[in-house]
Amino acid sequence: MARGGSNRSRLLLVILLVSSLLLITLDLRGVGVTSGSRNATQVILSPIQKAASDIFAPVGRFMSDVKNFGKTKAQIAELKLANAKLKQEAAFSSDTKGQLAQLKSVLDLAGRGGFKTVSARVIGRGSSSTFSQTITLDAGTGSGIRKNMTVISENGLVGVVKDSTINSSIVLLMSDPTFRIGVRVARTQSVGVLMGEGGGSYTLELLDPAGTMQVGDSLISIGSDNNRPYIPGLPVGAITKVDHTTTSLTQRATVKSFANLNDLGVVSVVLAAPTTAPSKPINPTPRATITVLVTPTPTPSVSGSPTPTAAPSKVKK
Repeated sequence: MARGGSNRSRLLLVILLVSSLLLITLDLRGVGVTSGSRNATQVILSPIQKAASDIFAPVGRFMSDVKNFGKTKAQIAELKLANAKLKQEAAFSSDTKGQLAQLKSVLDLAGRGGFKTVSARVIGRGSSSTFSQTITLDAGTGSGIRKNMTVISENGLVGVVKDSTINSSIVLLMSDPTFRIGVRVARTQSVGVLMGEGGGSYTLELLDPAGTMQVGDSLISIGSDNNRPYIPGLPVGAITKVDHTTTSLTQRATVKSFANLNDLGVVSVVLAAPTTAPSKPINPTPRATITVLVTPTPTPSVSGSPTPTAAPSKVKK
């Protein structure tokens, strides 16, 4: 029985060898038997290969992502840090440009008035123990700043120094309700007192009952003895409304200051100034306005020829 099984094994082996030799011989002679079988095998196995690829490809990508996760996380952290530095540099550059622009303008105003000044940055804003409308400067007695010195911006009066240490100063803003300054109406030379109201508007009281004023009139500081606390000839504000209903002997008006007290980055403290007002009024330098000219596009006529434009007529004198 065992011998019969051995004979069958030998017979199967011989058949396989003969079949292999036959296929090799046919393939060498150009007969496409093996090619056809390969194609048939490919057709059968192709769907299986595609299904296997669809199943295992996400797994491979996931493993690759897991492998590179640490590297990607580090790159994201570096990019965030670089972005934060760029934002800081951009903000610092913008702040510096704004301060330089204000400094140039305030020095220009001081130069036209013949004032000797020291400039300082505004480093704080808020109330002190006595006053409600104040700012803090980063310069003090070490820079020559003393109490009761006039403080100006690019557009005129800001306030007066009320306290000073070696490295800082407290400035009372002209908007403070306790603030008072003598002013003169530039057009009529009428004298009055300007009072702070705690906000963006001010009240003017003329001391001369016969004095006149109107909307649009500019106010100039009268000045104090020895220029302390106020220097003369400084632009203060403009009248926006005249009160004609008052029953008192004094005339009243509403005033808007030239200086924007909510937009102070750099100011100057006047260390010395002429004892008399400048011969010409010092007006704030107006900001340049950008004018855009739009040229209309001519509409062509139906024939395509340009539409004639009427020549301007001459007026005989």
